[in-house]
Amino acid sequence: MSTAAKGKSPRQVTTCIKPSSTFRGAQIYLERNGILELLLSEADASLRRRVRCFTWLPQEKVALFLQSTLHQDISRRIAAFRYELRGDWNSRLSLPSSNLSMEGACRPCNNTEILMAICTSDFVIRGNIRTVSNDVEMQESVISVSAMRIHRQKFTLFPPAGKSSKSMGSIHTLLQCGVKPGPGSFLFMGWLHFGEAWLTCAPRYKDFRRIYEDAHQAHENPCEVSLD
Repeated sequence: MSTAAKGKSPRQVTTCIKPSSTFRGAQIYLERNGILELLLSEADASLRRRVRCFTWLPQEKVALFLQSTLHQDISRRIAAFRYELRGDWNSRLSLPSSNLSMEGACRPCNNTEILMAICTSDFVIRGNIRTVSNDVEMQESVISVSAMRIHRQKFTLFPPAGKSSKSMGSIHTLLQCGVKPGPGSFLFMGWLHFGEAWLTCAPRYKDFRRIYEDAHQAHENPCEVSLD
């Protein structure tokens, strides 16, 4: 893969790669300004759900190189991987096993960030926390959410649970954020990352209503939202 930005572009572009669970026989390098950097070795790819991310400026030309590795036997090996190219990547997105800065990833969103998140996020779900499970190996927490209202979702992240009218789904965040189950409803907002929902903001719904109504009265809300 090689790419160069043209025309109007964001200040920074983020690309993430995720090897398949059967990634074998190769390693991936990033070439930037004539310098090669090892992004993913065959040994790294064996780690469960390994993801590597890197950022680059629009005026830079970058490329990914796939180099085969030597083996003593002649068994077949397939080096398959997926990649995401995002120009609008949210700087607060929590990504495990990446080389993106984690600074501020667990900081609660301020009012401006909350108002922007509801307009631009891949999913906006009002719901309750059912359980929180922690994965020490992956250094992430998975929040099981019972959705009361789906304001927006790209793809079906929160499908109906059987005959019940309620929808269920899971949202990922960093283990270091220390998320715990709590009473009351929240407004969960975030981004899709390789088909998984990742959290950026989760204010209590009553707090969101106050923030939104104050902004609406001041004509400062960036988009219209239907409140209950």
